[in-house]
Amino acid sequence: MKHLLRLLFALLPGLAFAQGLLQPEGDTGYEAKQAVVAAHFMVVAANPLAVDAGVEILRSGGTAVDAAVAVQMVLGLVEPQSSGIGGGLFLMHWDEKQRAVQSYDGRETAPMAAKPVRFVDPFGRPMDRYEAIVSGLSVGTPGALRALELAHRRHGRLPWARLFEPAIKLAQEGFPMPRRLSLLLGHERYLRDDPAARSLYYAADGRPLPPGTRIVNAAYAQTLRQIAASGADAFYRGPVAADIVAAVRNHARPGDLAEEDLARYAAKERAPVCAGYRGRRLCGMGPPSSGGVTVLELLGLLERAGFDRAAPGSELALHLFAEAGRLAYADRLRYIADPDFVPQPVAGLLDPAYLDARAKLIGERSMGAARPGRPHGALALADAPDTEVAGTSHMSIVDAAGNAVAMTTTVESQFGSRIMVRGFLLNNQMTDFAFSPEFEGRPAANRVEGGKRPRSSMAPTFVFDRDGRLQAVIGSPGGAAIINYVAKALVGMLDWGLDVQAAVSLPNFGASYGPTFIERGSAYEDRADALERRGHTLNFSSQTSGLHGIERIAGGWRGGADPRREGVARGE
Repeated sequence: MKHLLRLLFALLPGLAFAQGLLQPEGDTGYEAKQAVVAAHFMVVAANPLAVDAGVEILRSGGTAVDAAVAVQMVLGLVEPQSSGIGGGLFLMHWDEKQRAVQSYDGRETAPMAAKPVRFVDPFGRPMDRYEAIVSGLSVGTPGALRALELAHRRHGRLPWARLFEPAIKLAQEGFPMPRRLSLLLGHERYLRDDPAARSLYYAADGRPLPPGTRIVNAAYAQTLRQIAASGADAFYRGPVAADIVAAVRNHARPGDLAEEDLARYAAKERAPVCAGYRGRRLCGMGPPSSGGVTVLELLGLLERAGFDRAAPGSELALHLFAEAGRLAYADRLRYIADPDFVPQPVAGLLDPAYLDARAKLIGERSMGAARPGRPHGALALADAPDTEVAGTSHMSIVDAAGNAVAMTTTVESQFGSRIMVRGFLLNNQMTDFAFSPEFEGRPAANRVEGGKRPRSSMAPTFVFDRDGRLQAVIGSPGGAAIINYVAKALVGMLDWGLDVQAAVSLPNFGASYGPTFIERGSAYEDRADALERRGHTLNFSSQTSGLHGIERIAGGWRGGADPRREGVARGE
């Protein structure tokens, strides 16, 4: 039977984890990469053209936030399947002079008209996932531009309009179709149904344009010109906002986004979530992202479960990491949601006494499935199946003054809602909410409510050394698997002594709600028999992380880009 299960998981790489934890963006190959060293500043992001834009801004005297704005504008052009101005983001900022961490919430919000039963059919059953995603119902109020505007107002140096110049030039003059985008278009079922996207990315016969084809997105260039000249208001009010609303409301499956939803949207500064690990201090994004607290809980459990005695990459290390992940994900599923709607037990989840008790549940054999605990401050809530999928990107940036940005940015599903407006794609972030508003008579923390922000797993992270200096900047795309990906890279650097490139290149592994996953084709497949003897059910599948990290070294910085995507590290 175990061999049959292995074969099943190998043949179905897109198979969902238990309770709906979906695989990340499609696998488009693996290209080994070398670490890059720079003395003054560094940018690591998901596409070379976007990295070039960030380097250009830093070379011109811009800050890390200035560079992040430029990188995002280019990513929305050359990597539209993952992020853009029609989506949202979480941005962590380190102010070197003030020695302070700030975190900015640019998560999308539900339309004010949204009801908890949004994704329930007339028979009380959750809607089909893609029926919901590819629709106007899935579109939340975009937050990316408001968050970038807020961060730039506080931490930028160059004029706002200057930051849009690289993307406007590429959009107007054209750029070569990236190989990854072309391959993903070839597997995409729905995007060609949108007339604007079809004319931009597909040939007359309906096939995606091949890699290297010159793509001109004049509509996006014009949109960016308006935002560059007038600020984010040009997006949230007036003709652009009206076109967004019209596209959502006139879709074959219409949504209820209103111009008022865009006009009232506000990005928020949130308190970061910080905790210790191996003598370092780690800081991440707090709710409505579950990423920061869940990564820190997972690591806190490892620290108490004897992980330091497990050899790097060993069967015992994989076992302990997976079991800690099960416990942390179980808590995440029940409790984490928008703190403006549901009280969040963040302090309780990271309380040393609570972690001590949870860690005692990790034994010699796999627990198979974990139940959530009851941390201090937690409400009596229901578990809700995880619906988060993965059209996401991450950038890590350090400027010449030592300021840093870790920013994870998304349109949610690959190509978002598949609705294109004025050269950019709209998110489908509403499907990050729980499809069923309650279970067994108890409310789901992450149920749909008007004005609410859906739970995320994005985990932009800073690491500080024992002297309080910034040691590392890291994050990843990957839907709910982001938490495992980021924790894996942190373990690689902090426990196993790897440089940032080696750490992000490690095989992906871990667990959440179902089988223990191991990256297909990796050296860790050799641990299968030993893990099965410990009671693990295994899933061998592609695990397309997009980890991008920077670490401090003597004399400067070292960057690493995930070999599973087309990102690069560059600096001077």
